[in-house]
Amino acid sequence: MGFAQGVSGLNSSASNLDVIGNNIANSGTIGFKAGSVQFSDVYAGSRVGLGTQVSGVSQNFTAGAVQSSTRALDVAIVNGDGFFRLASPGGEVAYSRNGQFNMDKNGYIVNSAGLQLTGYKVGANGAVAGGSPAALQLPTTAMAPNATQNIAAQFNIDSRSTVPTASPFNANDSATYNYANAVTIFDSLGNSHELSTFFVKTAANTWNVYATADGNPLTSTGAMTVPPAAAGSLATVTFDGSGQLATTSPTTLSIAGLNFSNGANSMGFTVNVAGTTQFGNVNDVKKLTQDGYTSGQLTSFAINQDGTVTGKYSNEQSKTLGRIVLSSFVNPNGLQPKGANVWTETAASGQPLTGTPGAGTKVGALASGSLEASNVDLTAELVNLIIAQRTYQANAQTVKTQDQVMQTLVNMR
Repeated sequence: MGFAQGVSGLNSSASNLDVIGNNIANSGTIGFKAGSVQFSDVYAGSRVGLGTQVSGVSQNFTAGAVQSSTRALDVAIVNGDGFFRLASPGGEVAYSRNGQFNMDKNGYIVNSAGLQLTGYKVGANGAVAGGSPAALQLPTTAMAPNATQNIAAQFNIDSRSTVPTASPFNANDSATYNYANAVTIFDSLGNSHELSTFFVKTAANTWNVYATADGNPLTSTGAMTVPPAAAGSLATVTFDGSGQLATTSPTTLSIAGLNFSNGANSMGFTVNVAGTTQFGNVNDVKKLTQDGYTSGQLTSFAINQDGTVTGKYSNEQSKTLGRIVLSSFVNPNGLQPKGANVWTETAASGQPLTGTPGAGTKVGALASGSLEASNVDLTAELVNLIIAQRTYQANAQTVKTQDQVMQTLVNMR
């Protein structure tokens, strides 16, 4: 026996202690993957071994426990082996299981090292576009207003109503109409206006429909005149004996030429009254929606399990802001650890397989407001620490024994 075996054992044991110590130190690091040392023996053309060596350090990529968080930008990968795909401003790509993200001053979603989370951006049509993943950026500007273009309304008009005795129609005189309802609409600048609809019974199962905008009566073509002119009936709706709109009755009312003299574009839209009934019950509105809105600021956002990032705005609108992608590898143990909770691909890891997350996919789904804890088994590591310490002491003993043998040989002279 020579010193080589004992020294190799001491070096390998020291490396083992380093790895175990690193595991213990990172037992609380989000997304950390525990490592373990792989040893191999050393021979040099004889039956007598020359000791041991570290053949490699393997990482355990099993998922850690998922723990809850209160931050919207904390996200965990569940039921899959995917990695978050991150990119530096210079274009260098890295991968991580740590889902602790923040938003920088430019709206980019970044990790603690400033690497940007990547995914698919939203196209001009508002849908998520495919192609190459790019850094996801949350909007820092206001959502532009949208002028009302469509209104959907369903009413029940009381069939027991009688023809008004007062005429002609006057929006300011309730004796000239049977039922009225109002809805808020928006112009191209995001200003709100009130559109009121009036029903006037003219005969059994027959009603004239009038409208006003901000109190100004509309003509029969749906235009608003300033100063106001006499109101005109937009349409005459009729019902059959079952209280349903007759097949010959219009279900769409056209509004055109609304000019509010505030700098906004002239407005034109339709009011769909399909489904309106005439039953012997009180006048009531069953449905009343419109598609316009004013401008709004981003107030919050949510990350869905399929990676879609949805923003909520102060104008009560929601908008898709992008979609996170995940990458997996055939051999994740071939990844090169770079510190700061990230890895980079190598020839041994293979090319990244990048796709969108979701239930049942290989890369897994996302859990917003959650984080993946370290997968270090602290109890097992403490036991391994004792074993590694004993191994180190045993190898030190072989060096001590060899020293005593050498001393004996020296004393024989």
